[in-house]
Amino acid sequence: MKPTLALRWLLAGIILFGLAGWAVTGLLLYARMAYLGLLLAVGAGIWAVFSMRGIRLNRQARILRASMGEVFEEHFEVRNAAWPACLWLEIINQSNLPMAGGSRLLTGIGPHQRRFYTARTLLYRRGAFLLGPTSLASGDPFGLFTIRKQVPAKDTLLVLPMTVPITDFPPPPGLLPGGKAIRLRTSDVTPHAAGVREYVPGDPMKRIHWPSTAHRGRFMVKEFEQDPQADIWLFLDAQQEVQASLPEQAAAFSEDGWWLRRPNVALPRDSFEYVISAATSLASYFLRERRAVGLACAAGKSTVVSAERGQRQVNKILETLAFLQPDGTMPLLGLVTMRSKLLPIGTGVILITPSTRPELLLAVEDLQRRNLRPVVVLIKAETFSGTGESESIVAGLLRRNVPVCPVGFGDDLSVQLTLPVVYFQRPYLPKSYFSVRA
Repeated sequence: MKPTLALRWLLAGIILFGLAGWAVTGLLLYARMAYLGLLLAVGAGIWAVFSMRGIRLNRQARILRASMGEVFEEHFEVRNAAWPACLWLEIINQSNLPMAGGSRLLTGIGPHQRRFYTARTLLYRRGAFLLGPTSLASGDPFGLFTIRKQVPAKDTLLVLPMTVPITDFPPPPGLLPGGKAIRLRTSDVTPHAAGVREYVPGDPMKRIHWPSTAHRGRFMVKEFEQDPQADIWLFLDAQQEVQASLPEQAAAFSEDGWWLRRPNVALPRDSFEYVISAATSLASYFLRERRAVGLACAAGKSTVVSAERGQRQVNKILETLAFLQPDGTMPLLGLVTMRSKLLPIGTGVILITPSTRPELLLAVEDLQRRNLRPVVVLIKAETFSGTGESESIVAGLLRRNVPVCPVGFGDDLSVQLTLPVVYFQRPYLPKSYFSVRA
């Protein structure tokens, strides 16, 4: 609520007119007019100061971790712990969360009274956002004076990337598609049991084999062999020069009746956001399939998440992707050259990029020379007002027997990533390798 400038000038005019009239004519009427104006000004100032004396604000969120497309709820509690009543209170949410709700104008908060309300915000940007600070403003009944108070932020909301459901995605072909055990011991729990051994301090209790323990009279634990399925690595292209975006449009959201119909949130009009969402969805899909998934990206700094399994790995990848920005200078070819030599033979590689440069063909050729056949998820930059044509790159990849999944602006990622991919049958290793082994 902004102070009324007209009332201030009116009050100042009354005081000056009364003083001038009293000085010229000496009549008490003018003196009383000036005294009345001064009394109103002093009283309004005192009321404004005391109106904020007992105001307390408490804002709480049930969850501090959500995903894009969800509705975030935050509960506000305003309490007046002292006298006098607060006739009006303006609450301004200064959080850096886009389109953050919570700003309100409350009236008539009496002594020792409380007010509650819930603010809802549609999440359409990933990242970490402070829930605050919050600005409080109140004053006198006429709006002549305004007293402000700043409440600092206490919590941070983490918005994870958007994940779309994928029902089926052919795994990248490798040397270890699954089947026979590798006969290598591992500390992880896998479907391939190798035997039992004596208990060693530090072994988890869930690995104790109770029938063998009862038979031998001492604790015995199960041993497992390494899963023969190949790891999956996601390579993200975060080079700034190859990204493209369209002008952003504000997301419309109404808090009335939102529970009757789930808001439809589209991905931001940015090619890198499609890269992030595709990586998030593929990582979630393969981890549900109990595959070990790793992540590599050269954004502002090199980011690598080692390949692991389980729900913990899902959280690690989602949190990592929530903060990545397209501010890298290293091309995808450099990232592949740097990381591919560290991958064992048989590792599946998925390249996610909007690049239409010839370096992409060199990157897949480097992987093929290392006996790794990649899959490419190509974000069509021309649909984001970018430069280049994806058709020529798709044709070059197909000539090299590299499966391609093209995705354009406005496409449904859930559909595009689930479409069947044509795999070209060819030996995973050169013929010379098999002749030498023979």
